[in-house]
Amino acid sequence: MALIRKNSNNNEGVTKIKPLNYPFKVLAVWGEAISGKKEFLEVLLKSEFKELGLFVHAMHNQDSARIWLMNNGFPHLLALLNAIERKKDARIWLKAHNFTTLYHMALCGDGDEDSFKWLIEHDQKEMAMIAKKIEFVKNEIEDNNSDPHRISV
Repeated sequence: MALIRKNSNNNEGVTKIKPLNYPFKVLAVWGEAISGKKEFLEVLLKSEFKELGLFVHAMHNQDSARIWLMNNGFPHLLALLNAIERKKDARIWLKAHNFTTLYHMALCGDGDEDSFKWLIEHDQKEMAMIAKKIEFVKNEIEDNNSDPHRISV
C-alpha cells in the first residue's frame, strides 16, 4: 500500500524525494518497531526499508537518523516527525507539497481526532494505526522529559 508518491526534480545539489510505497506486512513491522519492539526495528534496519527503522531512531531524537533521512531522499518522513512535534513550518511544508496523508498522520500523531477520522475515511487505516502508535510513544517521551524525578544527562 502506498503512503504517498511524490518526486522532485533531481537537480544538482537536490536530493530526489523517494516514494513511500510499502506492503502491508512492512507497515505492520514498522508499527511494531515504533511500539518499541527491538527485533522488528532490527529487521527494518537490515532491510530495503531502512528508512522506516531510521524514522524510529529519529523519533527518539537521534540526530544522525534525522540527518540520514534528510540526505537520502526522505525529507517527507523527517517533516512528518517535525510536524508531530508541532513545528508549524513542517506542517505547512507537508500541505504545500501535497503530502496529505503524512499531514494527517502528523496531526493524528499529535492527538487530533479529526485527522484520525480523515485517515480512516480515506482508506488509510494502517496509517491511522501507525499515527496512534506514534502518538503513544511521543506522549511517553514527553512525559519522561517533563518528569521532575528523572535526571537528564
